[in-house]
Amino acid sequence: MGESGMNSWVLFVMITMIMVMVVGVREGMGFRGSKGLQNCDHSTHTTSWKTLLNNGIAHTPQMGWNSWNHFRCNIDENLIKETADAMVSNGLAALGYHYVNLDDCWGEPNRDSEGNLVAKHSAFPSGIKALADYVHSKGLKFGIYSDAGKTMPGSLDHEEQDAKTFASWEVDYLKYDNCGNNGISAKERYTRMSKALLNSGRVIFFSLCEWGQEDPATWGKDVGNSWRTTGDIEDNWNSMTSRADENDKWAAHAGPGGWNDPDMLEVGNGGMTTEEYRCHFSIWALAKAPLLIGCDVRSMDSSTLELLSNEEVIAVNQDELGVQGRKVKKDEDLEVWAGPLSGNSVAVVLWNRGSSQADITANWSDVGLSPSDVVDARDLWEAFNSNIGSRITLCPSGFSCL
Repeated sequence: MGESGMNSWVLFVMITMIMVMVVGVREGMGFRGSKGLQNCDHSTHTTSWKTLLNNGIAHTPQMGWNSWNHFRCNIDENLIKETADAMVSNGLAALGYHYVNLDDCWGEPNRDSEGNLVAKHSAFPSGIKALADYVHSKGLKFGIYSDAGKTMPGSLDHEEQDAKTFASWEVDYLKYDNCGNNGISAKERYTRMSKALLNSGRVIFFSLCEWGQEDPATWGKDVGNSWRTTGDIEDNWNSMTSRADENDKWAAHAGPGGWNDPDMLEVGNGGMTTEEYRCHFSIWALAKAPLLIGCDVRSMDSSTLELLSNEEVIAVNQDELGVQGRKVKKDEDLEVWAGPLSGNSVAVVLWNRGSSQADITANWSDVGLSPSDVVDARDLWEAFNSNIGSRITLCPSGFSCL
């Protein structure tokens, strides 16, 4: 039991799918649109993203691992190497978790005599380039952290120099934080680094960690590949659910090339129950959030690995249509979340956020289908198929989702 003491429940269906996922709507059926699913003009959605930052990546949300949630500043090169080894050996890499991202505390507090960032010799004696080479040798990609301010490692007023340094180290991903920013507009600071990365000679995924303070969802698509819509997540139910809600209101701004980011996954860190973590992973997958593992993958238990390795749930997150699922119905603590997928399908999550068992109903009109549709539904967590007409009703226990 996690610290919340709650019994969570989530159903993920695909129609033709029930996370639940309504997956595979019968031939001739289509999404009529509903009050809950507004962003479903797929032709318009696709063409609108031609104006995004043109670095040719992030066609689907990023997947990988980040050091911060579990290790904070207790990091060194051996940890990163062992993590890369574990991601290959336990099968996570093969499922698409490709980025191994080094977060804060890797750098010395001062630059060298030429103004370059320097790795902490005590923790990274071989240097960052050698570490990146090791990660690349495993078939993975290497990410690093910097800051759009003066807090070290901070790149404010050193954007061009640091971008070239990252490129010389063969960095693939930059998480760019917002500490010590001197009160300068985030849009100005993040745009500077965006341009510097484009001029660095290397394609680098640009993750804006601006905490949602200046509504980066409204301008991030011209600057980066993902943007934080929330403050930092913590490993508890209230933090996770509030991040989901904050992120949800920006759903219309996400799509191929640029994604809303409600922060990294806490799955496996111990503060929530397995069922609560299943809710966490389901909503992040449906919302097309980055799937960046935040636990110790070297020693995680079998239930954590099984949860993070659900290929069908991952496929929802990585669906090529790239439309963020959203909350479409709410009755106090009982919620329906849904989003369209390619192949004329829709993913649906039934989420009981209360403490007591209760019926949750998703009518087809709630998720963009005609009430007369008969659909093939698949439960992505329990891996079974059903044939359903007009609605789905299930009775999850408290604090859980289907």
